[in-house]
Amino acid sequence: MSEREAWIIDGVRTPRGKGRPNGALHHIHPQELLAQCLNALVQRTGVATTEIEDVIAGNASGIGDHGADIARLAVLSAGWEFATPGLTINRFCGSGQQAVGMAATGVLSGYQDLVIGGGVESMSRPFRHGYDGVPGTMDGDNPLVRQKYSLIPQGISADLIASVEGFSRTQCDELAVLSQERAAKAIAEGRFDKSVITVLNEDGSVALDHEEHPRPGTTVEGLAQLAPSFAEMGVTPWDKFGGETFDEMCIRTYPQIDKVDHVHHAGNSSGVVDGASAILVASSDYARAHGLKPRARIRMAAAVGSEPVIMLTAPAPAAKRVLEKAGMTKDDIDLWEINEAFAAVVLKAIRELDIDVDKLNVNGGAMALGHPIGGTGPMLIQTALDELERTDKETALIAMCTGGGMGTATIIERI
Repeated sequence: MSEREAWIIDGVRTPRGKGRPNGALHHIHPQELLAQCLNALVQRTGVATTEIEDVIAGNASGIGDHGADIARLAVLSAGWEFATPGLTINRFCGSGQQAVGMAATGVLSGYQDLVIGGGVESMSRPFRHGYDGVPGTMDGDNPLVRQKYSLIPQGISADLIASVEGFSRTQCDELAVLSQERAAKAIAEGRFDKSVITVLNEDGSVALDHEEHPRPGTTVEGLAQLAPSFAEMGVTPWDKFGGETFDEMCIRTYPQIDKVDHVHHAGNSSGVVDGASAILVASSDYARAHGLKPRARIRMAAAVGSEPVIMLTAPAPAAKRVLEKAGMTKDDIDLWEINEAFAAVVLKAIRELDIDVDKLNVNGGAMALGHPIGGTGPMLIQTALDELERTDKETALIAMCTGGGMGTATIIERI
C-alpha cells in the first residue's frame, strides 16, 4: 500500500477588493464571498458536497458580520446539503494558512479524506479594532496580560523591527516598489487567472473580476512623500497603559534602541482589502479511488511562537521549523512566499533566511495586492502553486507572521 499523503486537488480565490466602503466587494457579505469560493471549487473539481467532511475557515475578526462560525454559515449560504460542517479558527493573519494545515492534518491522520481549508476577511466592514479609543492592541483588554507583555499595535511592532534591525525608510520603500512592479507584470501576463474567480452580485452581474488594490507606476520618490502611519500613535500617552506611550513600551522592551524609527506607511504596509479563498485537500487514497487529479502534495506545515512585543518576527523561525520537520533545507526550495505584512517583516526574513530575492514573492505581495487577513494564507499557497506550474518548478515554502508573536509555514510540492 502506498504512503498516505495530503494532496491539493485545486484552489480558488476572489480578487482582492479595496477595503473601503467604495470598494467593489464591500456590499457583499463575507459569508457570501466564502460561499462563492466553495461553490466554484466544487464546480471545478466535480466532488459531491456530501463527500466533503469539513470546511475549515480562517478569520481574524470573529465579530459582527464575521461572527457566529462563518465557515458553517458559508456552507449553508452556498446551498450545500446539511451534512458538511464548518469550523472557524483564528490565528490572526495566519488563520487561513492554519486552516489548510488543519485540513492536511485531518487527512494525514486518517480521520478525514476530503476537507476544504480556506479563509475570509472583509476589512471594509466593521472589524476588530481597539478599545476605548486605543488602536489595535493585542491583549484583549486583559490587564493581567498587559502587565506581562506590552502587546502594542502591529504597525508599531513593524517600526520596532526596522529600528532594531536598522532597516531604513528607503529600503522599505524600495521593496514596496518591487512588489508593485512584480504584481503589475503578473497581472498583465495573467499569472493569477488560474485561481481567481469572478465575484458576482446577487442578481448575477459582475461585482469584481480583477485585483482592485495595486497601484502600478508607484515610485520610491512618490512613496517618500507619504507621512509615516504610526508616528503620532507611537508618541501618544495612553491612560490604559498608565500614561506610557507605545514608543516608550518598545524602548523599555528593547533598550538597545533609543528611539523608534517610524518608517512604515500605506505604501510599504499590506493593503486593507476584502477577499476569500478555499483549497480542496484530499487523501491520496481517496483521490485515486475517485479519479481526482492532484496538483500538489502538502509536504509539511508548522507554527511557532515568537517574542510578542516585536510580534512580527516569526516567518523565519516558522520556515526553519517546517524545513526541519520535512527533512529539507532552504536549498530544496524553488519559490518562497513571505507575506508582506510590512516591508520590515520581509526584510528581516530575507536577512535571517538568506533568501535569494529572485525566488521570493516573484508575483508581488500584500504591499501591492492587499492582505485580507484570514483569507491570505490560502491565497499565497495558490499563488505559489500556480507559479510552480507556470515555471515547471517543484517546491515552494509559504510563511507568514501573525499578531501576538506567532508564525505559520507550509511546504508544498508539485505532483
